[in-house]
Amino acid sequence: MKPLIAIPMGDPAGIGPEIVVKALVKEEIIKTARCVVIGDRKVLEQAISFTKVPLKIRLIQKVEEGDYSRGILNLIDLDNVDMKDYKIGRVDGMCGKAAYEYIAKSIELANNKEVAAVSTTPINKESLKAGGVEFIGHTEIFGALTNTSDPLTMFEVHGMRVFFLTRHVSLRKACELVTKDRIKDYVKRCKDVLEKLGVTEGTMAIAGLNPHSGEHGLFGDEEVNHVTPAVEELQAEGYDVVGPIGADSVFHLALQGRFNSVLSLYHDQGHIATKTLDFERTIAITGGMPILRTSVDHGTAMDIAGKGIASEVSMVEAILLGAKYSANFIK
Repeated sequence: MKPLIAIPMGDPAGIGPEIVVKALVKEEIIKTARCVVIGDRKVLEQAISFTKVPLKIRLIQKVEEGDYSRGILNLIDLDNVDMKDYKIGRVDGMCGKAAYEYIAKSIELANNKEVAAVSTTPINKESLKAGGVEFIGHTEIFGALTNTSDPLTMFEVHGMRVFFLTRHVSLRKACELVTKDRIKDYVKRCKDVLEKLGVTEGTMAIAGLNPHSGEHGLFGDEEVNHVTPAVEELQAEGYDVVGPIGADSVFHLALQGRFNSVLSLYHDQGHIATKTLDFERTIAITGGMPILRTSVDHGTAMDIAGKGIASEVSMVEAILLGAKYSANFIK
């Protein structure tokens, strides 16, 4: 049977609603997954109207009540958007709070094993804050609501997988966090995530931090003092890992199949490599949790929201990737 995928609608004022409805009519989605949307009926009806997609909304309370045939959008309606105060394309605390509630309900379904995966849409950090939501983004919400400490982020695009040693910190702080102990901890946990996804063969590469991986200390000593000792100790413990490999070549080598994954040492290092390769098909997976979450990796695009021109490609890819790996999370 096709896996059940929960899709929180995202920020009601952003492009989330329209990319969801566009994705659900795609043939590859219809053939691959059963989708249940968590959102607001009024906002989705509006999105269906201006995108002109052939969908009818079916309101359900539980996923087993859904009709997962062509042309049906199965919706758990939280009815939390007041249309008198709602405006597409505007940062709004009401929408930020609503977006959080959609995510929380999706996580509840996944925690209860009612769905096989959650595929998320964009949320807006300013709207979250304006709505009194204490979390800065998806990863932090999923970590808290699944009782997971420090969830891992992995990008996948065209078969290339990239993990991140650091995420939303300054570049200066990221350099300080490149330590032997942190690298060892992350490699071990990244390996666990890969095994959970069914990736058991292949070598993980650690990207260099400095130009040419520091040239043995000429351009910085993080590789000499931290990366290389971490790799040597991991290898001695039996882990299939190499590095540091210069960041100007490691992602190309991974794309060619030399490595099954890369540990990027800071946010932009891995983001630039993946998004330059294929922006729309770069999909985020949050790892290390008891549930599976895949996500588009773009923002709410408030400037084009409501115009019907937002691309659904990333949403489609996120759902397909959720379906691909979901069997490992529903036992």
